[in-house]
Amino acid sequence: MILSREALLARAADHRTRGETIALANGVFDLLHVGHLRYLQGAAAEADVLVVAVNDDACVRELKGADRPIVPEAARAELVEALRGVDYVVLFGDRTVGPLLEALRPDVHCKGTDYTVDTVPERAIVAAYGGRTAICGDPKDHSTRDIVARLQ
Repeated sequence: MILSREALLARAADHRTRGETIALANGVFDLLHVGHLRYLQGAAAEADVLVVAVNDDACVRELKGADRPIVPEAARAELVEALRGVDYVVLFGDRTVGPLLEALRPDVHCKGTDYTVDTVPERAIVAAYGGRTAICGDPKDHSTRDIVARLQ
């Protein structure tokens, strides 16, 4: 289910009252590939509920350049939402997922294998509220950048 930030926070509160844990994964997910799938499968295994935060189009242009994203935010969110194990999708426009982490306070913040727990930029935010950082997925052998390069 694709939700606004406010609706997501309300749903998260409902899950917490039932004693369920929440994991948050995030990314651009521009050209969905097997690396994304494996990352999100790993993240789903970390908690009862998986929230995926997808960078909005303006944020992607700022982070990746004027020629990105290739796929618009609504379509990227819909594709991610369709994956088994993903419970909620939310678009975000901040340069980092830090503000959403502070608002949602997931039990687990999941990042891909291009990070280690010590290199996750938001690890201090997560630690400050008592959450855990997890590295999920297979080795970073897949990227949208490589797919685009091959197509060109």
